[in-house]
Amino acid sequence: MSVDYEHVINDAICQGEWDVVYAKARQWSEQADCGPLPYFALNVVCMLRGDFAEAWKIYPRAFGEEADVQLLQEWMARLRVQGSDAPDFLLFEGVFYTQSGRMEEAVASYEQVGALAPHSPYPYFFLAQIYQAKDRIDQAVKAYREAIKRDPSYVAARLKLGVAYQDQGQLEMAIPQYREVLKLRPDDAFGHTNLACALAEQGKIEPAIEEYKKALQIDPHDAEVYFALGGLYENKGRLDLAKRQYEEALRLEPNFAPAATAIGWFLYDKGQDDFAMDYFSRALKANPDDAQATFGVGRIYEEKRKPELAVQHYQRALSLEKDPDKKMRILNFMDKLLG
Repeated sequence: MSVDYEHVINDAICQGEWDVVYAKARQWSEQADCGPLPYFALNVVCMLRGDFAEAWKIYPRAFGEEADVQLLQEWMARLRVQGSDAPDFLLFEGVFYTQSGRMEEAVASYEQVGALAPHSPYPYFFLAQIYQAKDRIDQAVKAYREAIKRDPSYVAARLKLGVAYQDQGQLEMAIPQYREVLKLRPDDAFGHTNLACALAEQGKIEPAIEEYKKALQIDPHDAEVYFALGGLYENKGRLDLAKRQYEEALRLEPNFAPAATAIGWFLYDKGQDDFAMDYFSRALKANPDDAQATFGVGRIYEEKRKPELAVQHYQRALSLEKDPDKKMRILNFMDKLLG
């Protein structure tokens, strides 16, 4: 006997039975020609759980084509007939509006949920993400705090609140949120990574190194964490350890341009220009706008007494570089070369 997955999931959505939604949507997604509906349901539940990496992995299966959006819109219409006043339906619909770019309608849906289910943290959580995307950080912070007030154990809201504080430079406010996340979920790799980043910004390098190590024990396949850890080792002058982290980042993600650039500079500083050029070229193949790789190529051309090529690369690096100190360094080499 075949299962009417849409009917079962619709009932579960209107009752707020998200574990049932997830389980049935997973089964539905295994059926041939299932379309975008089960993937959108999975995406929503992952968002509610705070599993953003999985949510965005699923997202293209729900919104890959314009026709998918139309099918989802029609699903929302059928759901509305069944549960137009159900706060969990309105929440589900709000996520659809958010992910299809209809932000005003999304905000209206979340505000309705807040009125109908005043103890639910979810509408505030999703409102906060809209505010954060619009760079309205003060409003995002307020909404995340409202979500946490309703559910102090809501890990995803605490993580996002920490990020919002960190974006404002309020590290003393961000760090307690990350520590609370790790009390609630000690094996949360993002919690350790975010705490490490905030500690590093405070200049607390050794504690930051330890947090990055903990993150890698939980998820040893995160190239960006290896790269960040390498940067801290380099900051401490532990160059061999730094290079090892950069190499591991590049092994995990062969097109990770920042790691290739960092290794290129290590080799350049050791006088191994040809090997350095290989890594700078690898970085630029992955990201043609890598300012420091472009600058590195210019330095090698200058040492090979090819001033015209060196100046071309310095000029391009200067146009790409955003960091004022690094721009000044490039300018200094240009001035020396041009006399």
